[in-house]
Amino acid sequence: MQLTDTHCHLDYNKFDSDRAEVIQRANESGLIRLLVPGLHHRSSKEAVQLAESNPSVYAAVGFHPTDLEEFSEDTFEEIKELAKHPKVVAIGEIGIDYYWVKETDQRTFQRGALQKQLQFAKEVNKPVIIHMREENDAWFGEASVDLLRILEEWQKTLRGTLAEKPGVLHSFNGNLETAQKAMALNFYLGITGPVTYKNAEEKRGIIRQIPLDRILIETDSPFLAPVPVRGKRNEPAFVHHIADKIAEIHSKSPAEIASITTANAARLFAWGD
Repeated sequence: MQLTDTHCHLDYNKFDSDRAEVIQRANESGLIRLLVPGLHHRSSKEAVQLAESNPSVYAAVGFHPTDLEEFSEDTFEEIKELAKHPKVVAIGEIGIDYYWVKETDQRTFQRGALQKQLQFAKEVNKPVIIHMREENDAWFGEASVDLLRILEEWQKTLRGTLAEKPGVLHSFNGNLETAQKAMALNFYLGITGPVTYKNAEEKRGIIRQIPLDRILIETDSPFLAPVPVRGKRNEPAFVHHIADKIAEIHSKSPAEIASITTANAARLFAWGD
């Protein structure tokens, strides 16, 4: 059974003591690809370095919406240079976060930074990894409205393969309407550990209505560890718990979910081909 973790922050210091062992455990548990997204110019460089030193690891580069303190013309140029690396398969993690960011001017700056990075993704023909978090962790609100508007405007300018597979809404936590609108724009939806939580029946109901050919599985390591390892440091080897739950939701076997989501990831990210 071959699995893919399309979102894991292996550059975080929580992995400093055993990073090599974490990657080895992932490979031994059936993971053939691990994608490490950047959060700013420094972590993007670390993601690329990890990808260079590990055959199964790939990188994305970009500025996360809560890590824009150093976003400037110069640091964006660093991202653009990193994006030339053959193992950089996406621009991300980029997006909108109204959970941590409350001030109107900072939200405006977030949207501007997102639009600049989307334009760059178009220029280099790479898909995007989108972060979206609502104020108070709501399932729908201003962040969803603003994000969908920006993505729809961007999608209208795309052509070819990028128009057909523009990116993924990472760790999707929106409502069914948002999911449907994102899929109408050809986006994939990333599913993480909370789908396994006891109180997540409504979330599972939404995922039941998402076609399997639009789903990616992610750990978001070291965060959001799934049941039965909830409360521990998350790592890519735990992605099979997410696959198992999606299999249960969609009445498929874990092997089928592994095959489908790994194929979905290959279609979106192409893994350097």
